[in-house]
Amino acid sequence: MATIARQIAAWALILAWGLGLSGTARAADSLVHVKDFQADARTAAKRQVPVLVVFTTPHCPYCERVKHDYLIPMHKDPAYRKRVIIREVTIGTTDPMTDFDGTPTTEGAFAAAHKVFMVPTVQVFDTQGNGVGDPIVGLLIPDFYFGYLENAIDAGVSKVRGK
Repeated sequence: MATIARQIAAWALILAWGLGLSGTARAADSLVHVKDFQADARTAAKRQVPVLVVFTTPHCPYCERVKHDYLIPMHKDPAYRKRVIIREVTIGTTDPMTDFDGTPTTEGAFAAAHKVFMVPTVQVFDTQGNGVGDPIVGLLIPDFYFGYLENAIDAGVSKVRGK
């Protein structure tokens, strides 16, 4: 009987965790959704930092984990604000946005133009909208994911600052 109670308790914890992932994030606990990459690029050029874009879909638990375990803490950290601008793009949507070159487009079209079909995908861009390095596709190995992000940001900073 005790074994069944423990199994029920374990399943309840798993269910609660899963429901927590699908809940609506508070504004302070979310990323900035792209609206205008051209404006972001101007800001990035002034600060001499790259633009990191995470491509996501709704109800993707891996996307939520990447955002909440890595990118939102980076976004909130003043040290990272000096190194990178972080934006989110939802693939497959028709939400309007402006591309790096000023062209009106949608988030879905932007993702498709960059051949993003799997989520989460993280890509770092220079201030001209050119991808820097290879995208990080999937969650990969969680123990090393922060290192992958750091390497991608460092490559972007080097490219933008001409180092």
